[in-house]
Amino acid sequence: MTILRSNRLSGRKALAVLLDPDKIGQRALGDLLDRTTEYPVDFFLVGGSLVTDYVHKEVIAAIRRQSDTPIILFPGNPLHIESSADAVLFLSLISGRNPEFLIGQHVIAAPLLKRSGLEILPTGYMLVDSGAQTTVSYISGTMPIPHDKPSVAACTAMAGEMLGLKLMYLDAGSGARRAVSTDMIAAVRAAVDLPIIVGGGIRSGEKAYEAFKAGTDMIVVGNGIEEDPDLLPQLSTVVREFNQSIVRI
Repeated sequence: MTILRSNRLSGRKALAVLLDPDKIGQRALGDLLDRTTEYPVDFFLVGGSLVTDYVHKEVIAAIRRQSDTPIILFPGNPLHIESSADAVLFLSLISGRNPEFLIGQHVIAAPLLKRSGLEILPTGYMLVDSGAQTTVSYISGTMPIPHDKPSVAACTAMAGEMLGLKLMYLDAGSGARRAVSTDMIAAVRAAVDLPIIVGGGIRSGEKAYEAFKAGTDMIVVGNGIEEDPDLLPQLSTVVREFNQSIVRI
């Protein structure tokens, strides 16, 4: 999306909420959408690593009824493609060595995406060790990048940029015990000129602020908002204040 590229150039930050269709019911979704009118978010991501109830269309329709916020698919496999969204993160799991998630699933998805009309966002997806095995690492059969190896993440992102990917997504995963370190974010920021997305383990406004200061352009939160009602106001406030400081400068 052009807004992510323009934000990267201007220094503006963004907040995305990840909605897993398996984990959020219609009532909880409605309550969350009501709250985002007071505490705005920039994007909704819809999807997950393992989705058993294919209700993406229903979730997207519910968002459309209450919000004009752009919707981006976060697919675990080609079955998760839904043309009523605005865009799709075309994820290449560059931190792993499983060819299915580097190119295999992409070949299957390509003709579906071609017909979908969705904006395709080629994304280098990097799993980062969070202190616990995540669903995506288990499903993909790949090892995450060690938490204390920022140079590995930086070189991985650099290779992804050279291969033509347009976004970098560092993910500690759902239920992460610890967030991606600021050292790792800073190392990736120094290595690439692309927009950087960071998700997993961001459970406070302070954590969000630290991630932004280290160089991420967008943070993604999911479980944390469901578990802590105060988290959305904190994160929305951090983004607003961070962007206001950019304008004043």
